[in-house]
Amino acid sequence: MTSLAAASLVTSAALAQQSMSGLITKIDRLAGTIAIQPIQSGTVGAAGGTPQEYKVPKGQSLEAFHAGDKVSFSTTENNSSKTIEKLEKQKP
Repeated sequence: MTSLAAASLVTSAALAQQSMSGLITKIDRLAGTIAIQPIQSGTVGAAGGTPQEYKVPKGQSLEAFHAGDKVSFSTTENNSSKTIEKLEKQKP
């Protein structure tokens, strides 16, 4: 069981360092959350995954972002809560 927990922590850390791409589907500025649908890279016409909701750290502004924007992002997971670590608009 301990090795499973350790593997989970390593996986979470690896995911946090990996930059992902997605499409913003919803922004709740009052609650400080953003929903992003992952975009699969490499396969033309492949459908993305289900939108995931992430918390946005206090102090990070969402004013420059809107639903429909394509973004690059990285996340961290803590106590079953996913938080945006880095969020950037992709150039068209």
